[in-house]
Amino acid sequence: MIFLDTNFFLRALTRADIPKNQPMNDIAADVMRRADRGEIELTTSDAVIAEVAFILTSKQHYQLSVTDASGRIATLLRIRGMKLRDKRIMLHALDLWRTRPKLGFVDALSASYAQLTGTPLATFDSDFDTIPNLERWSPL
Repeated sequence: MIFLDTNFFLRALTRADIPKNQPMNDIAADVMRRADRGEIELTTSDAVIAEVAFILTSKQHYQLSVTDASGRIATLLRIRGMKLRDKRIMLHALDLWRTRPKLGFVDALSASYAQLTGTPLATFDSDFDTIPNLERWSPL
């Protein structure tokens, strides 16, 4: 099992911005192909995926739309050799983020965990009220 850092995902998801980065893009693409064929297993953390989402959509970096970024990330997470603690929650979070881009990816991930595990979400953020089947916890 190989743990992937943010920059490895970015090299796999984007084109080389300068020629010296092209070998890294090629290596990342090859590793993803090998994982998709089942030759190797990859993993990462929620924090890495959140950072990838942030960087891909950042105005200072790649400036991708939420739809484009979430689609690219989901494609890599769906490959056969990508093993995550709960891939279903992560893919659901990407879908929530795509349909509600103002929510932000980290909030979409929180909502996904709460929704899919049936756990109430303690938050003061009313943006979560628009998400179906999400119970907000309140002490009142």
